[in-house]
Amino acid sequence: MRSFTPLEIIKSNRKYKESKSLTGFTLIETLVTIFILALIIGVVFGLIVFLYRTHGYAWEESQAIEEARRGIEAMTKEIREARTGEDGSYPLEKAEDKQIVFYSDIDNDGRTEKVRYFLGTVNSGILIQECQTDSGGGTCSVAFSNFFTGILKSAQLKVSVEGDLDRSAEYVTVSVDGNNLGNICQIGCSHCAGVWQGTTIYDVISQAQDNEIQFSADASSAVGYECPVGSPNHSMKARFEFSWEEEIIGAGNELKKGIIEPTGSPIEYPSEQENISFLTSYVRNAPPIFEYFDNQGDKIEEYPARLIDTKIMKVYLVVNVNPNRPLDNYELESYVQLRNLKEE
Repeated sequence: MRSFTPLEIIKSNRKYKESKSLTGFTLIETLVTIFILALIIGVVFGLIVFLYRTHGYAWEESQAIEEARRGIEAMTKEIREARTGEDGSYPLEKAEDKQIVFYSDIDNDGRTEKVRYFLGTVNSGILIQECQTDSGGGTCSVAFSNFFTGILKSAQLKVSVEGDLDRSAEYVTVSVDGNNLGNICQIGCSHCAGVWQGTTIYDVISQAQDNEIQFSADASSAVGYECPVGSPNHSMKARFEFSWEEEIIGAGNELKKGIIEPTGSPIEYPSEQENISFLTSYVRNAPPIFEYFDNQGDKIEEYPARLIDTKIMKVYLVVNVNPNRPLDNYELESYVQLRNLKEE
């Protein structure tokens, strides 16, 4: 057997250690390389996701702005051409901060549609009742209750009458909850005409706040039992059209458009036949969408002046896909003159 000298043993140990050190360094280097590659892949993937989300947000925002822009263009064009309804209704029927109702031939078919633009957080309703009296100087009344569920923003009464109403002494006094609103048909009405006359609109939001309201029509003593139109005969009939607007919290931010085609004979605009479409889902308006101005450019705040005196309107939209990024709000604004009302 060969024996080893001490010097050979020392050299052999050195070679073993060097070989071992070389093998350990290669393993560490491999692990470091894998880690760096994984880190690079993670950064690249994160960058791709970030760019994708950024591009997706920008695209969604541009689509929302374009939708709103198209909506305002159509809206201002239709409002500009507002005209009397096929049933004789005044061109502007409702003029709220976040809802407008008007009449316009929007599809150029020669017939006037009833058009409504409103914010998704706004809900509105309408209830109609009629009553009549068959005694001279008689009274009739109707009542409504539990008609809103959110925050009441406006309430209106549109009342019309028919009967023995052709003289100044023959008129009808309209009341709400026992309080006098005014007289109608003191002038301009006909004797037993068979059609509704003296149509008048009243603001009744203060009386409607308790979710209950009663309307009365009281014929003057000169109104007689003389009208054979209808069954049974009567001295006076009244038609009460009660409408309201409420704000529903958390109902969304969708700008919508409603259209009702004229139908029937006599012509009507049935609310149940309203066709509603969406214009944009990202409206963030705290200020009013619609503002109303008279011929002098003074802003109109109250009813019924908004309906009677409005000649110019402002439409203002704030659009943002992400409400948590208020700095990204995009504002659209347009003024429009109501051509058929500017000379009135």
